[in-house]
Amino acid sequence: MLSLNSMLDKVIRNGRLTMTDAKGVVHNFGGKQPGPEAAIRFTSKAAEWKILLNPELNAAEAYMDGELVMESGSIHDLIKVFYANKRHFDLTPSQIFWRGLSRKARRLQQNNALSRSRANVKAHYDIGEDLYKLFLDRDMQYSCAYFPDGTDTLEQAQTQKKRHIAAKLNLKDGQRVLDIGCGWGGMALYLAHVAEVDVLGVTLSERQLAVARRRAEILGVSDRVKFELIDYREVQGTFDRVVSVGMLEHVGAHYLSSYFLMVRDRLTADGVALIHSISSKSPPGVTGPFIRKYIFPGGYTPSLSETVEALEPTGLWLLDCEIWRCHYGYTLQHWRDRFLTNRAAAVEIMGERFCRMWELYLSIAECVFLQGSSNVFQLQIGRERDAVPITRDYIDAEETRLAERESDFLERVVASAKLALEGDYS
Repeated sequence: MLSLNSMLDKVIRNGRLTMTDAKGVVHNFGGKQPGPEAAIRFTSKAAEWKILLNPELNAAEAYMDGELVMESGSIHDLIKVFYANKRHFDLTPSQIFWRGLSRKARRLQQNNALSRSRANVKAHYDIGEDLYKLFLDRDMQYSCAYFPDGTDTLEQAQTQKKRHIAAKLNLKDGQRVLDIGCGWGGMALYLAHVAEVDVLGVTLSERQLAVARRRAEILGVSDRVKFELIDYREVQGTFDRVVSVGMLEHVGAHYLSSYFLMVRDRLTADGVALIHSISSKSPPGVTGPFIRKYIFPGGYTPSLSETVEALEPTGLWLLDCEIWRCHYGYTLQHWRDRFLTNRAAAVEIMGERFCRMWELYLSIAECVFLQGSSNVFQLQIGRERDAVPITRDYIDAEETRLAERESDFLERVVASAKLALEGDYS
């Protein structure tokens, strides 16, 4: 007879899982191969059956609802056990069924039409800055940082990310820049400081918009750095540079072609775009049910193959492609550590169930980058083959030059974020 016990006995091969069922009986799984260890306890028999039927989603909900509790270790330890054995979990009948169903429903799940995109953004980014302040860096960069040697602080790594992207954009004074998915404004403000450029940042988050505009006012650059509450598909005009960091994940696989056509149409003849996105070394897939339902509705991290396939018919040149393998894992380690340090404050803001959900999100995301198949790519694209120098040497030279221009800006931009985030945007 199929049971949760029999399933776990088959799939836990690396590390060890100790499970106390709802009747108080202790079961041990794995232990033959070294690996992570965790001990859990169920408070209801129903949770055991639900997890058997749909492990990936129902295990997460059981933890959120207190039906699955940690007997020893943390939820992160349990997630590490899962990823150490994920290949075996993926071969279970229930996982095969739900993944197959999700693939068939992929177009519906990623229906990111204008009205739905606004609702999806509101569900994640408009829950309030107080939560994000607890774990992000002081510039509120909610995307992968850049750790050249893996030991930098989060603040240093996020600055290095902005510097690296600005170097690839090869900015020239007097240019116009479009920032698609501008967040709380940090990237746009950085670009406007290191070069005499005008920047338009667009977002669908009302709260992020308010903070970004206030930061530009505080820094006295509102004449050069403007932020608008519009969808990327509604932007008009042309720009010398286009930058998009962490926004492609919200486009949806079926909208990739139209997205790159939009980028092409927004670029000047000698324009350059830098697209930074989460991706995977695996073929095109689907978004996990927990992340899709609770964290990023409508979200999808496109594979490199389907991204390039969507890019090729546009006539744009792929000028450069860089793969970041571990950087987001390191970023998420910092975020998870900071969140746990400030967990009590997070509970006051969002409640216990939400915080359990957020712990799961940060832990799953960290493991998928350090144990799973996820990575980040940066695509540099342009209308002309020689839109940037034909070797990559200029990037290092640009980073050195930009670092010299940063000077006191880092403290000023952090101060602007602190002041802006103290405002009332409810």
